[in-house]
Amino acid sequence: MTTPPPEPHRRRSVFAGLRASFLTGLVVIAPIGLTVWIMWTVAGWVDSWVLPMVPHPWRPEQYVGINLRGIGVLIFLLFTIIVGWLAKGLIGRSLLRAGERLVDRMPVVRSVYNGLKQIAETVLSQGEAKFDKACLIEYPRPGLKAVAFVSSRAKGEIASNADPDDPLISVFLPTTPNPTSGFLLFVPQSQITYLNMGVEDAAKLIISAGLVYPSPKSPDKPATKERAPQ
Repeated sequence: MTTPPPEPHRRRSVFAGLRASFLTGLVVIAPIGLTVWIMWTVAGWVDSWVLPMVPHPWRPEQYVGINLRGIGVLIFLLFTIIVGWLAKGLIGRSLLRAGERLVDRMPVVRSVYNGLKQIAETVLSQGEAKFDKACLIEYPRPGLKAVAFVSSRAKGEIASNADPDDPLISVFLPTTPNPTSGFLLFVPQSQITYLNMGVEDAAKLIISAGLVYPSPKSPDKPATKERAPQ
């Protein structure tokens, strides 16, 4: 009795190869396509917000004949740089303080402005008040580990309720896959394990729900529990 030729197996192998190639191409194309689409959409949104405030004779389409997407982004960047440069000067600081004193006299506007200003200063701060270290803590119960970001050493009344030999450290525990929301925890220093990975690598790990792990930079340098923020 003769055996049939293995054509079905060959067909399945060809189909599996095509499917694998398609998935590989999708992995390559999807991030590029999504990035271009997001940047294109954001540029259009900024243009729709900025260009209406530009006087009609000064708009670029009056000279080139077409509406170039991204011109509003350039105008916004230049305007922001000029405002920042002026705000660092003596006259700019004086005008800014005068404007803030005026805002402080408006009950509702004052609360909104101060809240937005504090958020902006925290997120866009170029000083030392930022997350510069990733760590592991036990959460939500002993034995389970969670990645968090170290903020600073606790101060004031909160610090006075801690053991002087084991100070409390303020830690931000982000949620997955949105790391902008989370919980503020005050953890004893002895219960914090500092990681060698950077904040960006830890954020990628959290956003990807544990699918994207950073490459080890110093395998011979284990995580420590020694350093604490000041």
